[in-house]
Amino acid sequence: MRLAFVSEQGMRPRNEDYAAAWLGEPRRRALQGVIAVVADGVGGAKGGRVAAETAVRGFIDGMLGQSPALGVRRTGARAIEAVNRWIHSKGRTDPALEGMACTLTAAVLRGRRLHILHVGDTRLYRLRDGALQQLTTDHTPGRPGTSHTLLRAVGAAEWVRVDYAEHDLRAHDRLLLVSDGVHGGLSDARIAAELNRRAGTEEAARRLVDQALDARVGDNATALLLDILDLPPPDQADLESAMAALPILPPPRAGAVVDGYALDTLLADARYSRVFRGRDTTDGRAVVVKFPKAGATAEVTFRQSFLRESWIAARIRSPFVGEVLEPPAGRATQLYAVMPDYGDETLERRLLRPPPVRLAEGIAIATQLGKAVAALHRAGVVHRDIKPDNVLLLRGPRASREQGPRGQPAGLKLIDLGVARLPHLEDFAADAAPGTPSYMAPELFDGRPGDERSDIFALGVTLWRMWSGGAYPYGEVEAFSRPRFGRPGSLLAKRPDLPAWLDETLARAVAADPRERQGDALELVLELETGMARGAPAPARRRPLYERDPLLAWKLVSALLALALVASLALRAH
Repeated sequence: MRLAFVSEQGMRPRNEDYAAAWLGEPRRRALQGVIAVVADGVGGAKGGRVAAETAVRGFIDGMLGQSPALGVRRTGARAIEAVNRWIHSKGRTDPALEGMACTLTAAVLRGRRLHILHVGDTRLYRLRDGALQQLTTDHTPGRPGTSHTLLRAVGAAEWVRVDYAEHDLRAHDRLLLVSDGVHGGLSDARIAAELNRRAGTEEAARRLVDQALDARVGDNATALLLDILDLPPPDQADLESAMAALPILPPPRAGAVVDGYALDTLLADARYSRVFRGRDTTDGRAVVVKFPKAGATAEVTFRQSFLRESWIAARIRSPFVGEVLEPPAGRATQLYAVMPDYGDETLERRLLRPPPVRLAEGIAIATQLGKAVAALHRAGVVHRDIKPDNVLLLRGPRASREQGPRGQPAGLKLIDLGVARLPHLEDFAADAAPGTPSYMAPELFDGRPGDERSDIFALGVTLWRMWSGGAYPYGEVEAFSRPRFGRPGSLLAKRPDLPAWLDETLARAVAADPRERQGDALELVLELETGMARGAPAPARRRPLYERDPLLAWKLVSALLALALVASLALRAH
């Protein structure tokens, strides 16, 4: 954002307005937000300037001295109450400050929300899409000739009633806080015309004050202007608020147009959702649109899924993680999710078609997929449903810059983040752990929520299946069953042309004990890249029978023991 303020004395003997803003360093600003305040000392009373400056400074200090977890409404009201008591007390006990009081309008920008706390006739305006709106109400009688009579002021009484309002923020909003010396001399139409000139922030504030002084109202004139250039990523509260306002309607059919999205082809009609391939008619972009189906369970499931995917899309920038497109504000009339149409095949389809995935092709896929998982983990996100169906292989211009050799995918996207585990977000119940059974780590069947190591397991199973042609290291796991995890199968038994080091690396990734797996996704990537750097695939180590086929090994041992027992009994009988 950009911020500027201008305050001039005008024809008054002194300037009793006061304005200030707190931006803070980035880390603290992320918690406390941005605070901007304008106050106007009550004219005709002693100590008007003292009251205005005390109120502004006291409000900012009071806000910063409280935990942001209490919320802006509570902390702001407490700050104003404390300042009000101090000013009122001083105005009664100090003859030099008798009757001191002031108006106050404060804007607190936290996340994607604007919080307003207001007492008196200072004002806050918002210019959005060319239209000016006053977001505060003047505490005056409203009758002709009473515009300077205040019904409320900070310090005028022992207690003060504070107006509070909350609004959304959008990129390119202009927020203007002014004293009555500005709005008393300029009509709303003139203010709107000046702001719509889109001059620089400081220039616009200066021009408003100068024009107000030219109107010869005779009052001090103060303008504080904030230009919103961009918004921070939405937090959980922002997303929940946005979703709560959107209804879940019966899903449309192919051929329909919803909010400018033309739904051309039905891709999937599942239990909880219906998915279409289509295009955005505003710019022609190819998209995939997912609509939830009505029903209490489906609604909760989809809203949670939408929340997770939107949260991740706003925070993670990786060429290997799928995006969620946020429609422009005000466009959506119902709940749905919009994603780019990458249009290429899934890893599941690739591993099932000939020819088998070669070593170099698989390493390229594994490296990029590992980087996608690492990007999620760096942000505190656990995917929890990594599998070939959720990996899109790109071969067109949408691919990342990490181009592969001819015949290999030039990029990929890890998609379907609707069951991801996010920091600070309510999770699934322990008995409803998400995921696909054949890719779930053993600890997940014990009710654990899943972490980076369980994602490593799913990544290992995905790569094992990719190179094996569709087989599973522990066999396919049926839904609602509880599998037993012993020693994983041998990849070399399925693909004897692959090197032994690859088999050993993937065996670590799918180890039943999470402590035996790689520490993170990048460690797995490093092992794969190091193996490739060795050159031509090394001949496979001849694995003992008990590793290649444990059941056959035990059968042979049992048969030998049985023969030995028969021989022993025969000798005794003889």
